[in-house]
Amino acid sequence: QVQLVESGGGSVQAGGSLRLSCAASGYTYKTYSWGWFRQPPGKKREGVAVVVTEGGRTYYADSVKGRFTISQDNAKNTLYLQMNSLKPEDTAVYYCAADFSRPDLARFSPAPWLLLLDPRDYIHWGQGTQVTVSS
Repeated sequence: QVQLVESGGGSVQAGGSLRLSCAASGYTYKTYSWGWFRQPPGKKREGVAVVVTEGGRTYYADSVKGRFTISQDNAKNTLYLQMNSLKPEDTAVYYCAADFSRPDLARFSPAPWLLLLDPRDYIHWGQGTQVTVSS
């Protein structure tokens, strides 16, 4: 049984930093990609950052480029999201997701980030962790 468990959320002031972790277990195969998504209050879920497990290519939403860094530790089956220079608009529930359902489409797409940052095509999800940034 696949499990994704997030940790590291909390409350910080604007300009502060947080590091989220996502521990994966139960996988008997290698997922094509996994990443971080968030759902701000009253809004739909959106992609934040993803990493392609083979080769380590990373993609970010424009709103977090230069401030957030996604990384993976394959030995520990853990995904991280380092969030710096946090803004109040980063306030959301952050989810870890894995197992992109259309890897062949992403492999041959000229704009794979448009697919990989779409939460609708991920199969497994964590329970979410709250991040609150105050001004």
